[in-house]
Amino acid sequence: MIQRNPPLADCAYVLPRPGRRREGLRISRDGKGRQTMKSLILMGAAAALAFAGPSFAADHQVKMQNKGEKGAMVFEPDFIQAVTGDTVTFVIVDKGHNAETIKGMVPEGAEPFKGKINEEIKITLEQEGVWGVKCTPHYGMGMVALIKVGEAAASEEAQAVKHPGKAKTKMAELLAQTAQ
Repeated sequence: MIQRNPPLADCAYVLPRPGRRREGLRISRDGKGRQTMKSLILMGAAAALAFAGPSFAADHQVKMQNKGEKGAMVFEPDFIQAVTGDTVTFVIVDKGHNAETIKGMVPEGAEPFKGKINEEIKITLEQEGVWGVKCTPHYGMGMVALIKVGEAAASEEAQAVKHPGKAKTKMAELLAQTAQ
């Protein structure tokens, strides 16, 4: 006798095979390689985890400009609040700029970076802390930015860095934002 619906005690849910009568979810534990509901749930969970990581990271776009909302020779925005894993892309809007870390203003264990003039640079923020950034040709004109990763405050070393010209005032304002 052919049994269409086996007893529930020894079964699992499976999807119908293509080309067969559509019965919706069927019950079977016949060992013929059919995918059980449990394996489908596990595959779905694995796929969700595989795609979950990168979706949480943000890419912050920072424009390097000759003139912006805060005046001449600026990074916009000049203060970035980020989390570990985020990226920051320094975008060339006007020629003659670069983005480079300021000596003494890099989180402990982090690698400093130095972009070339007229080239976009993208960095990944892997350590918590405060990153000071400058445009080398316009540093004295106040072209600086600050990236705060996580909740870490600016280190004493970062606060003690001496800046030329307008960068001194501007960096003091940016450092004050890290305490907020």
